[in-house]
Amino acid sequence: MKYRYNGQLKQYSTNMRKDMTKEERKLWFEFLRTIPLRIHRQKIIGNYIIDFYCASKKIAIELDGSQHYSDEGINYDAQRTDFLSSQGISVLHYSNTDVMNNFDAVCTDILTKLDLN
Repeated sequence: MKYRYNGQLKQYSTNMRKDMTKEERKLWFEFLRTIPLRIHRQKIIGNYIIDFYCASKKIAIELDGSQHYSDEGINYDAQRTDFLSSQGISVLHYSNTDVMNNFDAVCTDILTKLDLN
């Protein structure tokens, strides 16, 4: 299914793909790009840029750094999750700390949610 998106975010999304955080790079290069499903990086859906998105399973994967734990970040994430849910998309959240310190557990959880175990 194709989703409407804010075309003004296109360049920003492209730049984010080129300048991924170290946690995004780790998850992408060491895991997500190797699984047998197509995963998009920095996918624009509506007015939001999703860190990773699996269209066939309608699952968004978000990595949460410190900015996500401020009041503003919490409210923004809730709005984004509500919007994505209204589109039938499930959102998985993992902290940057978990990606760096509990990588195997994060990968196992993602495989389970993608129904690949």
